Amino acid sequence: MSSATRPSDDPLQREGGPPLSEQLASHFAQRVARQALAPGARLPSVRACASLYAVSPSTVVAAYDRLQAQGLVEARRQRGFYVREPRLSPGAVMAERPAAARMAPPLDATALIRGMFQPGGAPGMPGLGTLPEPWLDQALLDRALRRTLSKDGDALRYGQPAGDIALREALSRRLGGELGIAAAPDQIVTTLGATHALDVVARTLLQPGDAVLVDEPGWAVEFARLSRMGLRLLPVPRSGQGPDLAVMARLAAEHRPRLYVTVSVLHNPTGNTLSLAQAHQILKLAEQHDLTIVEDDTYAWLAPVHAPRLAALDGLQRTVYVSGFSKILAPNWRVGYVAAAPTLAQRLIDTKLLGTLTTPALFERSVAWCLDQGQLRRHAERVVQRLDGTRARVVRLAQEAGCTLAAPPQGLFGWVDTGVDTDQLARLMAVDGWLLAPGRLFMADPRASTLMRVNFASTHDPRFWHAFGAARKELFRNQPN
Repeated sequence: MSSATRPSDDPLQREGGPPLSEQLASHFAQRVARQALAPGARLPSVRACASLYAVSPSTVVAAYDRLQAQGLVEARRQRGFYVREPRLSPGAVMAERPAAARMAPPLDATALIRGMFQPGGAPGMPGLGTLPEPWLDQALLDRALRRTLSKDGDALRYGQPAGDIALREALSRRLGGELGIAAAPDQIVTTLGATHALDVVARTLLQPGDAVLVDEPGWAVEFARLSRMGLRLLPVPRSGQGPDLAVMARLAAEHRPRLYVTVSVLHNPTGNTLSLAQAHQILKLAEQHDLTIVEDDTYAWLAPVHAPRLAALDGLQRTVYVSGFSKILAPNWRVGYVAAAPTLAQRLIDTKLLGTLTTPALFERSVAWCLDQGQLRRHAERVVQRLDGTRARVVRLAQEAGCTLAAPPQGLFGWVDTGVDTDQLARLMAVDGWLLAPGRLFMADPRASTLMRVNFASTHDPRFWHAFGAARKELFRNQPN
């Protein structure tokens, strides 16, 4: 690599990320792991690299020193830095390889979850459900934590059983003022993220053997969690136009389910949002069949505030509202909450106490500060604007690659029909370091599918669609005539 042109997509996060030298070293390490830089290849000179990536020479020197320490490159006197031949023990190289390349394709919920915990996952993980790290606001999180730590000694004590009062008051204002959900602070219980909130609700209201209505396609992790609790899942078909209300009514009459767990706004994976007419019909069915509706609004910050929420229409009578902040602030900020009727809220606190005692007041008060200062709202507006742009680009790339959209593109996810078995597609692409989310994952009764979920924020890179197209062609070639 004696000469190069600056990449079209700057790999360095200029604000709020790790030190530039660390990012630059990681960028070259990944290129070595993918063999884009073969053994013996020469890295750019310090001056050329500094110009190429718009950093200082000292940043390049620090990055190259880091690569040397990892055993990936060697310095040759008066000649520069060269990629080393792989050693017999590849531990140092493996530590920097793209996480997806070391993983089996995600053909079950736990495999997909494991993918979420790999470092720097977004570039090679178009199937994941989080925003890429460069889209997040590290500086905002740092400010929020510093302000919270400077207040008092709350970080040294247990949090309140229901959750930090500052956050519950801020949430009460947000829910009532923006989403039309009237919930007093004592009707709100904080949790370790939205997934934990759903678990607390299920453990409070259900017993093994109970039947539960779920959307299909739906969230693989929720299917797996409910099944492991010994519950019977009753899938309600969900399309880009919403749930099949006739099937829902029939299942409710035949099986007398206790709950309906649903995503009413920006459904995962179709992106569908309920219309007012659909929401009204669902609430009528709930009244008729004595159903409690658990409304999962995990992606609330990516959706219009005027989108119909079942909890707003119902006044939290038959609905339990669940949401959280990890999808908009950072995956590791495990702050979620439940809003429910007052008597149910007290029962939820008891379940929470038995499972986790309390939740971290430090993070909860930091989120409250982000809400009260308007910082979270402004950050969300920037993310939505950026997402609107990448969504249009991904739709075009998907269509050029021979795919069709199985639902109107909205929110973070696209529900894409590839025309081939996406289980096989996932296996092929995992070899090249791409972690997909095949349609099987989103079925309550797993089965082969030509559908897959793509993350609009992580699939706008043409390199992914080039690799996708090659794998898709290979599958077509191998199909029997």
